[in-house]
Amino acid sequence: MITSILSLMLAQVGPNPSLAEPITPPEVAEQRRRSAERERQEAAPAATPSRLSECLASAGQDSEAGEAFARAWLETAAADERAPAFHCLGLSLVRQERFDDARTAFEDAREAAPATNPAYRARLSGMSGHAALAQGQAEAAIPAFERAIVDADSAAAPSLTAGLNTDLARALVAANRASDAVAALGAARDADPANPQAWLLSATLARRLERLGEAQRHIEYAATLAPRDPAVGLEAGVIAAMAGREEQARASFQSVIEVAPESVEANRARTYLTRLDGGTQQMEPRGR
Repeated sequence: MITSILSLMLAQVGPNPSLAEPITPPEVAEQRRRSAERERQEAAPAATPSRLSECLASAGQDSEAGEAFARAWLETAAADERAPAFHCLGLSLVRQERFDDARTAFEDAREAAPATNPAYRARLSGMSGHAALAQGQAEAAIPAFERAIVDADSAAAPSLTAGLNTDLARALVAANRASDAVAALGAARDADPANPQAWLLSATLARRLERLGEAQRHIEYAATLAPRDPAVGLEAGVIAAMAGREEQARASFQSVIEVAPESVEANRARTYLTRLDGGTQQMEPRGR
């Protein structure tokens, strides 16, 4: 098993890249998918877990019903219930793609959350940032993520801090602030060196800033942390292809197809292999 994993890592990561292209923000659909996944993982505050769970279940089945539940809850909510009620309201509004209203709800939730629970406050600010990004409002997302990071630091939650810094980096990239995004990703790696997403995003950003030596180091480390992640293999292949190392690129793209044949990454790997067969090293359309 260990041998097969090491083989896959070596297939995905080749040496000495030298060429790249401009950076691109994440697609809105991908941002929404990530936001939805994060929402499912959010921890409820200790005060009213059953009521929040009931509200979230209602929202999951019918977003308008969830909104009605949350608004009715807010009418009678005690002080320690207002944050989770606004939390549920915000998620219900996100599912209706009413992102402005959702941002307001998450911000109200953060203000209502106790200062003694900074981790929960951090997650609520992060949700506000995700809603802004889903709406294409990167400039509005940036301060939300920055507030979230301050709260996460107060909570001494390095994994949370790292994740929020990667979110901040995405927002900064979308706002054409690549150098600030580099710093945010550095902070993410420092906070949680075992976070593979931070290393993967660092590799992608470095490549598109034409820092391919740096990109190679980042993708190699990402591969040690997540050797079977198809996104890592795909990025490693793009780095190799941009450097003109076609054999390493082919091996990396093929490893993606073998590991996750039905994934989005595998479909892109097949496209890139076709482009290599056609004699072009351009992996992504310019300006995307």
